[in-house]
Amino acid sequence: MKTRSRRQRTALALAMTVPVLLAAACGGSDDGGGDGGGGGSAGEEVEITLAHSYTDDQPQARCGAQVIADEVASADVGVTVEIFGASQLGGDADRVNAVAAGDHDMDIQGASALGAIYEPIGVVDAAYAFDDAEHLATFFGGDASATVRQDFADSTGVQILGAWSAGARHFTASEPIREPADLDGLRMRFPNSPQYLMNAEALGATPTEVAFEELYLALQQGIVDGQENPITNIAAQNYAEVQDYLSLSAHQQNSNLVVIGPVWDELSEEQQEALSAAVDAAVEQVPQCVEELEQTQLDEWASGGDFEVVDDVDVDAFREQAEDYFSENYSGDQLAVYEAIRGSAE
Repeated sequence: MKTRSRRQRTALALAMTVPVLLAAACGGSDDGGGDGGGGGSAGEEVEITLAHSYTDDQPQARCGAQVIADEVASADVGVTVEIFGASQLGGDADRVNAVAAGDHDMDIQGASALGAIYEPIGVVDAAYAFDDAEHLATFFGGDASATVRQDFADSTGVQILGAWSAGARHFTASEPIREPADLDGLRMRFPNSPQYLMNAEALGATPTEVAFEELYLALQQGIVDGQENPITNIAAQNYAEVQDYLSLSAHQQNSNLVVIGPVWDELSEEQQEALSAAVDAAVEQVPQCVEELEQTQLDEWASGGDFEVVDDVDVDAFREQAEDYFSENYSGDQLAVYEAIRGSAE
């Protein structure tokens, strides 16, 4: 028999708008054991919900969420991971709070979204905080991130099981962007979160607020001159149709953090280890899937002439400017997280 917490059953019933039958017995108390030694009763299988906002063909889904579910199933420890992709359980902000409340179990979230419940974690999305995708994965997989992971868990009741980069973010615009001065006078769209707006300032851009769903039209109509996103998003949204230049600034690693709420304390040690190992497998696979997809897309753009790809961006100038900005404008826990990240760079 599969078991779910009371709040999880209620949330899923509302989200899917279908009745949910209550299980006869739950695999742990509502408040959790807190020592990793909980777990379900003998013969019962724990069903964990894993939500995200990506479509099935995106790397975060097929090389991330699906790998986690498959690896957990293969471990045969009495846990099943049920995936709800494409924002079926709500948008990022709603799901962040739902995980913290225990209304669903696991999620794949960007650090900036998680900053809504613990501000310092948003620093993970700071421009040029990480040197590359490997740096991000190494940071979260090692001791350098121990303090921020523990502080995040203590503050929110949510555990960070792992993190990967879903690709570096780059600029597209109506003209090439090779150095910070090239951003002067351009109306650049950045996501409307505190960390992304800081990134805009750090890089020398003037951010313009446009909803993601309206960005294509805003670019087409000249309401904004450019935007920034990973290559996979740029391709999926067909921005090559309304932009002339792709400048490979790689100014931010697009973070995905795999998080789990209070159900973690209801799992046995064996189940926790299996779930952690499954996340580790996804952390290893997603960047490779992203890299392959990015290279295929860059080759298509180069051969088709859709974009003029600018590959001589002065990354060092952007990086130095960003580091100076964050060193001066972060303080307290945010500065501590930033220094931990930069200190872990090789």
